[in-house]
Amino acid sequence: MKNSMKVWIFVGLLVVVLAGIVMSSYNALVSYDEGIKASWAQVENVLQRRGDLIPNLVNTVKGYAKHEKEIFENVANARARLAGAATMDDKIKAAGEMDTAISRLLAIAENYPQLKANENFLKLQDELAGTENRIAVERKRFNEIVQSYNMATRKFPSNIIAGMFGFKQKEIYFKAEEKAKELPKVAF
Repeated sequence: MKNSMKVWIFVGLLVVVLAGIVMSSYNALVSYDEGIKASWAQVENVLQRRGDLIPNLVNTVKGYAKHEKEIFENVANARARLAGAATMDDKIKAAGEMDTAISRLLAIAENYPQLKANENFLKLQDELAGTENRIAVERKRFNEIVQSYNMATRKFPSNIIAGMFGFKQKEIYFKAEEKAKELPKVAF
């Protein structure tokens, strides 16, 4: 009688420990998944802030660089793609296109000394620089939470729990655009 009681106590403790591991792993995966959603919402907030600054910046530059039509169209198209993107992957790609369009827009300011001295332009440029820094920080945080989630879905024993409850790895990271990896040409 005593041995069977010990076996049942052992089995009961084993069930409690396993249930604790399952609950703990599941709750951690849910927390990471919600963290990804919250982090993505923050990325969208700062992207929206940048999107709100763009028309003012474009209009200021347009006043000085009327013949730079292609650049203005690229910015408008990139902004429209970002606004119309439905999925995270599409928004990440569109945000990269917006980065490129903005950098080209700001590069033309170098050709217009009066524009570079314009107080409104300088203020917008400072706000945009601050927003770009916020975007970089939020993208980094987003990538970190996605990485943590992905590691949790691959580590034992949470990988078993992830598989049981349908938690799949996320392939949505912000990455540098291929053009950004090219070294700039400097000529004196």
